[in-house]
Amino acid sequence: MQSEQTKEITIKFLDTLNESQKRWFLGREALLSGHGGIKKICDMTGMTKPTVIRGMKELTSGSYSELGKQERIRRSGGGRKRIEDKEPKVLRLIEEIMKVTTLGDPMSLLKWTSKSTYQLSEQLRKQGYMISADTVGRRLNEMGYSLQANVKTIEGDSPEDRDSQFRYINELAKRTIAQGNAVISVDTKKKEKIGLFKNAGRKWLPKGTPTEVNTYDFTNMTEGTAIPYGTYDIDKNHGVVNVGVSHDTAEFAVESIRQWWRLFGRRQYSGSEKILICADGGGSNGSRNRAWKYFLQQFVEDTKLFITVCHYPPGTSKWNKIEHRMFSFISMNWRGEPLVDYETVVNMISSTTTRKGLKIKAVLDSKQYDIGVKITDDQMSKLKIKYHNKNAQWNYTISPA
Repeated sequence: MQSEQTKEITIKFLDTLNESQKRWFLGREALLSGHGGIKKICDMTGMTKPTVIRGMKELTSGSYSELGKQERIRRSGGGRKRIEDKEPKVLRLIEEIMKVTTLGDPMSLLKWTSKSTYQLSEQLRKQGYMISADTVGRRLNEMGYSLQANVKTIEGDSPEDRDSQFRYINELAKRTIAQGNAVISVDTKKKEKIGLFKNAGRKWLPKGTPTEVNTYDFTNMTEGTAIPYGTYDIDKNHGVVNVGVSHDTAEFAVESIRQWWRLFGRRQYSGSEKILICADGGGSNGSRNRAWKYFLQQFVEDTKLFITVCHYPPGTSKWNKIEHRMFSFISMNWRGEPLVDYETVVNMISSTTTRKGLKIKAVLDSKQYDIGVKITDDQMSKLKIKYHNKNAQWNYTISPA
């Protein structure tokens, strides 16, 4: 026990010394130990026999006093030669391989790989250059390369009236709020599988006790699918999430808005006659979705409200306020938490808050919504809908009959 403790103390002490000092200390200990001292020191410290012998020679010859005065730990030129010094062609070869893979030469084997340092190292080995993956990584850094992820910046062709639509929505929203009316942002959050599945993110738990979940997330292992449709009040910073269990349809979208009106809207806007809805251009609340307008008309008849809808142009859904003011915080709140049942989904959404006062109410909608509902021309002709002069394809108002 004492021998093991001595060994541990010696190794910790050696870690505080530079290379020359280590050699001299080990040489001194070996000399003091007498016969078999070299082997004893090597076994205790894990150092090599030549290193101990060199330290002994430097001590007995007195050369250590001169070596100690030098600024360098190693003598000039000591240490392993850099690969580019021994093989000047290797850097140019790395650059050529990277250029080929970057430009996308269809004949390159690395065109279809991850271009990792291990792949590059293996490719160089096949061409006669013994170089490790770590060395390849260091050389790539020196050549101006770095690990980079994809960046979402390409939005495709912008609609001609995109900017004017943004300005129109902004001006109309400000005017609507100033008049004491509601402005709501609506959208469907990503569908979630219900069951013991891995949920991205981490949460605080006692060390060594991670939540165990299924290895696979096959569809036949799910308890169902949660479809969270959100309605967010831009001015009040309140929202309602209607968690569906069947399909994300236009009828379901309008029912979700109805839930917001029932839980929040009719009390907070008791004297209001208008609502402005800001929605994406596609999906269950799409600008071309007939059923969306048809079921909105029914909601208008029930509430006697004038509903104005402004759609964001195609490809601009990230500008919808509900995305970064409500949905993002829901995702953060349930990160690392398996959504094992609908109760968990509803409770996790309802418990989401922010320092700025965000409040969310979640409800479970167990109704089965039919897909493929067709709205006829005759039904459309009975809608009390008026398209605005500005960007009529995205802006319209539905009035009570």
